[in-house]
Amino acid sequence: MPTFATQNFKAVTMKIMKFGGTSVGKPERMHQVCELITKDSESKIVVLSALSGTTNALVEIGNYLAAHNRDAAKQSIEKLDAHYRAFIIALLHTPTAQAKANAIISEHFEFLNIILKISFSEALNKDILAQGELMSTKLFSVYLEEKGIDHLLLPALEFMSIDANEEPQLSSISSKLEKLLAENASKKLFITQGYICRNARGEVDNLKRGGSDYTASLVAAAINATVCEIWTDIDGMHNNDPRIVDKTIAIEQLSFDEAAELAYFGAKILHPTCIWPAQQQNVPVKLLNTMQPEAPGTVITQEAGSVGVKAVAAKDGIIAIKIKSSRMLLAYGFLRKVFEVFEKYHTSIDMITTSEVAVSLTIDSDTSLKEIIKELEPFGTVEVDTNQSIVSIVGNEIAETEDVLKKL
Repeated sequence: MPTFATQNFKAVTMKIMKFGGTSVGKPERMHQVCELITKDSESKIVVLSALSGTTNALVEIGNYLAAHNRDAAKQSIEKLDAHYRAFIIALLHTPTAQAKANAIISEHFEFLNIILKISFSEALNKDILAQGELMSTKLFSVYLEEKGIDHLLLPALEFMSIDANEEPQLSSISSKLEKLLAENASKKLFITQGYICRNARGEVDNLKRGGSDYTASLVAAAINATVCEIWTDIDGMHNNDPRIVDKTIAIEQLSFDEAAELAYFGAKILHPTCIWPAQQQNVPVKLLNTMQPEAPGTVITQEAGSVGVKAVAAKDGIIAIKIKSSRMLLAYGFLRKVFEVFEKYHTSIDMITTSEVAVSLTIDSDTSLKEIIKELEPFGTVEVDTNQSIVSIVGNEIAETEDVLKKL
């Protein structure tokens, strides 16, 4: 995990507001986002995802091109183009604004049509995937302009970057943002793209894990924002998965550590990587609902706010691996050798437990499972159980306040 360079970040009286794909996926919802970001006079950076469904469509186009199915790719491009043309008609009201928006969209779809004629590559695919956020922010900017709302479109590709290990270049992000904001000190509202960035080679790339939420948290930490608001279609982190359990309730307050645990072990509203940047700079994170903006949501800070159990989370698709070796388990360096196998194949370990004769651990990806098992076999007998689940009980001072296991 990268760390912030030891430097004094200038405090900026500015908040971050991030809106996901469902929050901007329909013209009327984009109108609502405009209302939300103009409710107060505080300076802010608004981070937008692509319109809902766009990224999946762009992934589909890339897959067709990789499979040399250009006809199918062309059909997908035409379908997506038609969707955006209809979106513009409902989003904007004046012929001038509609003409400007159509010209913008034409440029992006001209690019998508050009790639039908050239050789496909992974670098080109990342350019394809970036089109969604670029289009959503530009369309929103046209809408704000039509409404007479002063703002500046702040291209993420001018400040968001990752290094050769695909980790954010935090010092660089901070210094570039500070310069851009200083150059536009008269502006109080900035619009930027989530998810996209440049890599160590200067090529268009993306943040992968956590996407636009990660962007928002990185920007919040980089400028030491007053708060990082994540607006989605659910009112905060719940005490259980609302897709599975009836009558769940939003948790009022969580510590950064509690939120990271919930995110890692099953809460889909936020990716665990998104907690870390805000935690490093102690920027509060608020999880709010675009469809119910009056709902209090969840506040994530350094303080837990209360003690006891707050939530139960489950992570499915887990693979449990047990290595039995009475001869080697207690030998010096045995566990290190086991961990080195997983490190070699870039596979993270979720949980681990040991006994006198065995070590058991869990992973959540089978990408290199065969290779891992083959390299573990010289250490002892290897047993693998797939399709397992991890159930996690999350809270503050649980052991000191209640006998949780007796209540389950």
